[in-house]
Amino acid sequence: MGKKIILDCDPGHDDAVAILLALGNPAIDLLGVTTVGGNQSLDKVTYNARAVLEKAHATDVPVHMGCGRPLIREPEAAATIHGQSGLDGVELPVPSRPLDEGHAVNWIIDTIMSNPPQTITLVPTGPLTNIALAARLEPRIVDRVKEVVLMGGGYHVGNWSAVAEFNVKVDPEAAHIVFNESWPLTMVGLDLTHQALCTPAVQRRMEDVGTDLATFVSGLMDFFRASYRENQDFVDPPVHDPCTVAYLIDPTVITTRRCPVDVEIHGDLTLGMTVADFRGAEPSPEECHTQVAVHLDVEKFWDLVIDAIKALG
Repeated sequence: MGKKIILDCDPGHDDAVAILLALGNPAIDLLGVTTVGGNQSLDKVTYNARAVLEKAHATDVPVHMGCGRPLIREPEAAATIHGQSGLDGVELPVPSRPLDEGHAVNWIIDTIMSNPPQTITLVPTGPLTNIALAARLEPRIVDRVKEVVLMGGGYHVGNWSAVAEFNVKVDPEAAHIVFNESWPLTMVGLDLTHQALCTPAVQRRMEDVGTDLATFVSGLMDFFRASYRENQDFVDPPVHDPCTVAYLIDPTVITTRRCPVDVEIHGDLTLGMTVADFRGAEPSPEECHTQVAVHLDVEKFWDLVIDAIKALG
């Protein structure tokens, strides 16, 4: 049996790759996908999640729709990066499985409470609205969750402002809640994910798999590359979200550094900044429940992604 995870996401090109990596590696048991408004509107990202599962012939995985807007602030989308559909650049299959009933927050709570303690990992790769509300609605889940491994933030770099990353910036109050709960939390932020570049050589390896799914992923990367070149001045696109799943498959893929992390919710210029305190010696897990990802084994990472695409056929 693989590690049980709930993938809370807003697909998104890189979220799509995270879904495929979770499906295509036996070390992961994907219990379900929950969606949150972020890269695009809630309706669009929920459709995208279902379409990606359809493309991977994984229609047995439930999808639950969650929150469509931040706790307090007006919604922001990342259409400049992900396009008007949230998954521009490819033709999406029509989902054959109806959307599962029940709000994502309730499903997250029910799933955690009905499984043995310390067996489920939360993997949020979008804004943290669903996870924050789940922790507030049923505080007992905090002690029952094995760990939270999230894509968001950055300790040296931002992308939605000079100092803040998109997932945290668009709902900083939710992020503040999630980072300040007592569960073990790993922040896989921009400092790490900007190392996960889909170079032309990597993309050729994908295409060489020779399947329809490989062509689909390559098409996603074509659009992603163009949008990152135009809007973020990247030559090759950073594929953020699957880094979380890769870390759970093989922790040696990512080197981490334990340190206190908090989220700025009051500053005008620093709203959404994830502030990591590297002063002093590295604390123990008993002293500090948060850690940040600092270095990616790039070759191992892309091997995992491409092997998953092969395995899905």
